[in-house]
Amino acid sequence: MNTTPSGPVPAGSARGTAVAAAVAAVCLLASGCSGSGGSDAGSDADAAGKASAGGIKVALITHGAPDDAFWELVKKGAQAAAAKDGIDLTYESNPDSKGQADLVRDAVADRVDGIALTLAKPEAMRSAVAAARAAGIPVVGLNSGIDAWKSGGLLQYFGQNESVAGQAVGDKLDALRAKHALCVIHERGNVAVEARCAGVKKTFAGRTEMHYVDGTDMDAVTDSVAAALRQDRTIDEVVMNGAEFALAAVKSVKEAGSKAEVATFDLNKDLVKAVQSGDVQFAVDQQPYLQGYLAVDAFWLYRTNGNFSGGGEEPVLTGPAFVTKQNVAAVSKFATNGTR
Repeated sequence: MNTTPSGPVPAGSARGTAVAAAVAAVCLLASGCSGSGGSDAGSDADAAGKASAGGIKVALITHGAPDDAFWELVKKGAQAAAAKDGIDLTYESNPDSKGQADLVRDAVADRVDGIALTLAKPEAMRSAVAAARAAGIPVVGLNSGIDAWKSGGLLQYFGQNESVAGQAVGDKLDALRAKHALCVIHERGNVAVEARCAGVKKTFAGRTEMHYVDGTDMDAVTDSVAAALRQDRTIDEVVMNGAEFALAAVKSVKEAGSKAEVATFDLNKDLVKAVQSGDVQFAVDQQPYLQGYLAVDAFWLYRTNGNFSGGGEEPVLTGPAFVTKQNVAAVSKFATNGTR
């Protein structure tokens, strides 16, 4: 994969050690699946794999909003895997859970050979996934729904354990001696986002306050966070759940005249610059490009060699990895290329 390892989860954390090992394993898996060796044997194997997987149609269906930079990274990773494997890939998304479920049913009707999807709201997707299974279409999960993919009958899952990531952030805030965190949730009911903030609250020794905003209106996000900071001057850390929301929070801090620091889950090239400048204290990278890549490559491996990443029993973790001012330079060149 096109990546340089980011900073580790805080030292002394058993969770951090386990996550770091899992991420390293994912990196090895991605390298092994890339077919990037220079030998003739490797080229022959790639050619044979493409031939046996020829004609595969895969639908990647997410809950991402249109033109969201995060989901562009997921899509780019998926497209890279599809190009390598000779897969006919379509990408569609709908932030509304019913609309996303309808897209899955459309893919079933189109008789695709595989569906990769997100489970931000698992119950809303249950019947659509069941329809795919009834049609004999393999389904893999990515990004959201780590606690629901097995019970939903999915073959594999690629993503970050959001609870573990949140707990790692809580440990990080303790190490930074923060006292009062505002964890901002931009989509009520999204299991991944809710799990992050719950994880922060579980391990952070200080006070954690959940703050709900309308993520579809960035100006409203900025105003709401600024109002919360004006109301309570003891808030010294704002934890956001997306790069664009973190940049909005930077404005909120300035508008409120607050001394609070901003940290976030997820990053993009603009967020990388904010970490470099110190406007954002740190970001947790779940590697969306890698999620898209592995989810699509999974169908090639399944078709050509009957493989199940994680043995079909465990998820494949793509994060968390901390990006701080100390290691952001190693990430910035990939962010500039549009892959981090």
